[in-house]
Amino acid sequence: MKTLLNLEELALFLLAVLAFASQSPYGWWLFPACLLLPDLSMLGYAAGNKVGAWVYNFVHHRGVAILVYLAGRYLALDWLVFTGIILFAHTSMDRIFGYGLKYMTAFKDTHLGEIGPNAKQHRKQPDAYN
Repeated sequence: MKTLLNLEELALFLLAVLAFASQSPYGWWLFPACLLLPDLSMLGYAAGNKVGAWVYNFVHHRGVAILVYLAGRYLALDWLVFTGIILFAHTSMDRIFGYGLKYMTAFKDTHLGEIGPNAKQHRKQPDAYN
């Protein structure tokens, strides 16, 4: 199931690359240069777990990325379209690597499981196709 979900996220990431290639007037180098910028939202954790989780989750919510993109299209603002594409691509990339939305308990606690070098091993889920 994890492989299937990762393939879905990869398809969404490739959709963002295609959107950038077809709708952005910016140079190709700007896409990878800005791809990690949404992670600056981790600075919210300086104000504590609750604020950090809220800020991080807001920036990493795919619905927010889509709204930013649509606002950019409606207002004909290339930079806003680009921002929506980057948010969308970044979120998909994060999910591929196992970084999910954060619980308010700690940064390491995500909807995809615990992250980090001391992450608890989760019980193997049954294969949906067996």
